[in-house]
Amino acid sequence: MERTIAVEEGLSDLKNLLEDRGYQVVGLKTNLPVDAAVVTGMDNNLMNQQNLVYEVPVVNAAGRNAGEVVEELERKLVH
Repeated sequence: MERTIAVEEGLSDLKNLLEDRGYQVVGLKTNLPVDAAVVTGMDNNLMNQQNLVYEVPVVNAAGRNAGEVVEELERKLVH
């Protein structure tokens, strides 16, 4: 089963690595259900919504390379 990951704009290296590993990658503003989200932490108020709640794992990519982010993401996706 292909997992869908929402990735903040500007993380093209991460997006490419996730796609190479078989993930479907979408933007944060998608209406599709996602399995996890990756953000940079730069925007404290994603999509200008005060009540935005992710009920999936969220990984902060700030200060990390794509490989480190994918490693944490995959740890969080294992149930």
